[in-house]
Amino acid sequence: NMLPACLLLALLLLAPALATQQERGLIFNLEIGELCLQSAQCKSGCCHRVNGLSLARCASKAAEFQECSPKVGAPCSQGWAGMGHVPHTAQSPCSLQSIYGVYYKCPCESGLTCDVDKTIVGSITNSDFGVCKDPQDSYRR
Repeated sequence: NMLPACLLLALLLLAPALATQQERGLIFNLEIGELCLQSAQCKSGCCHRVNGLSLARCASKAAEFQECSPKVGAPCSQGWAGMGHVPHTAQSPCSLQSIYGVYYKCPCESGLTCDVDKTIVGSITNSDFGVCKDPQDSYRR
């Protein structure tokens, strides 16, 4: 009998806090440098950690010529059967998301692509890294 009353009280106390957390940035809309668990929590879209033992923090997306991780996308259906490298850019429909929601290298800024050779092992271990490039540069040459 006491348990439902405690649950109701907890909901009444938490409801206003949960409603204002998005504005204050306690769970979402986190600023660069704030602790995070998933990239979706960060305004920048990148929850970054230096190594497997470090705390993840929101970080800026990678600029041109910086190291990057492939951006969120749909799994690649072609090329994986051979178990070799599958070259593609981060914005192609065959890029893979970090399955952990946390990156060792942030995805590229808007308008840039992450030039990376995907491997099955690298996708599992979150270690497929590339370099951010401007796709317009290849058209200008």
